[in-house]
Amino acid sequence: MLDAAVLVFSRRGFHHANMDEIAELSGVSKPMVYAYLGTKEELFIACLRRESARLVSGLAAAADPTLPPDQQLWRGLKGFFEFVGAHRDGWSVLYRQARTQQPFSAEISRMREAVVEVITDRLDGALRQEGRQVKPDDLTAMALTLVGASESLADWLADHPDEDPGRTATRLMNAVWLGADQLMRGSTWRPPTP
Repeated sequence: MLDAAVLVFSRRGFHHANMDEIAELSGVSKPMVYAYLGTKEELFIACLRRESARLVSGLAAAADPTLPPDQQLWRGLKGFFEFVGAHRDGWSVLYRQARTQQPFSAEISRMREAVVEVITDRLDGALRQEGRQVKPDDLTAMALTLVGASESLADWLADHPDEDPGRTATRLMNAVWLGADQLMRGSTWRPPTP
């Protein structure tokens, strides 16, 4: 039922999706959908929670903390984009449908916070491996930057079914790793003084 619901919500949006279509695609009666998953709003939240749990667990599993920092980032990005490539409808529900609608945006905020937490933890571990300590606010800013860029590219990937998730990960890796590598070496850019 959740698979059918994700497909319908992705194609039609929350407001235009109907429980009849979800029931038909699920192969069950409409009363069964309500009995198992509740109202349309509760069903949408169940879809969000399932898709976000898949995403967060995939990210955490992909970035092995025993690997060198660049490999951790590469694997995390690749795992993320592979998730989006394999679950384009799920990404559409998470990123396009739920972000701007209450009460769903609160669910997305929690998922995003979990992703930022995983990335912040991995960045901190990678920097410590290199003998560097970075202020918590700076780590969070780096994680938010990476999440924002990843979300934008993932949204693009979702619209380009022929695009390879690994190639998308490589593009982002090239954009961010050179700067991250310099940061790990202690180099930072500073604005010019007036």
